[in-house]
Amino acid sequence: MSPGGIDLETSLGYLLKEASSALRTAMEEVLRPLGMNVTRYSCLELLSQRPGLSSSELARGAFVTRQSMNVLLQALEREGFVTRPAEAPVGKVLPTQLTPLGRANLEKATVAVRSVEVRMLSGMTEAEQTGAFRILQSMIHSLRAESDGA
Repeated sequence: MSPGGIDLETSLGYLLKEASSALRTAMEEVLRPLGMNVTRYSCLELLSQRPGLSSSELARGAFVTRQSMNVLLQALEREGFVTRPAEAPVGKVLPTQLTPLGRANLEKATVAVRSVEVRMLSGMTEAEQTGAFRILQSMIHSLRAESDGA
């Protein structure tokens, strides 16, 4: 262990960050040939599951800044992957929708990303996978509950 620090060999937080980085790298590798990256894929996937999200909601869901999401949405709109109204129907929110082209590209990307997830879980039994999901969900819940003041 480093003086005054944590032992990276036994730090669960460090191991989770390392796993996250490895997952992102593997996803980027399979998405690149499709003209996508993880952020673009995340945005399209979020819109597929929750049509009409605002750019702020998309930014939170894709773990990027609002400014980065606005730049991405402008590019996706130019490329014909999403549509947004010229004016907000209510308030300032411009609800974003996938186009058929966006949906078709998302389907290809989803197959690629799923192959990475299958590879990531290939060394685990079904029971171990279930346990890992449960443990990760519990960690997320505990950290969010603490930051929400619960």
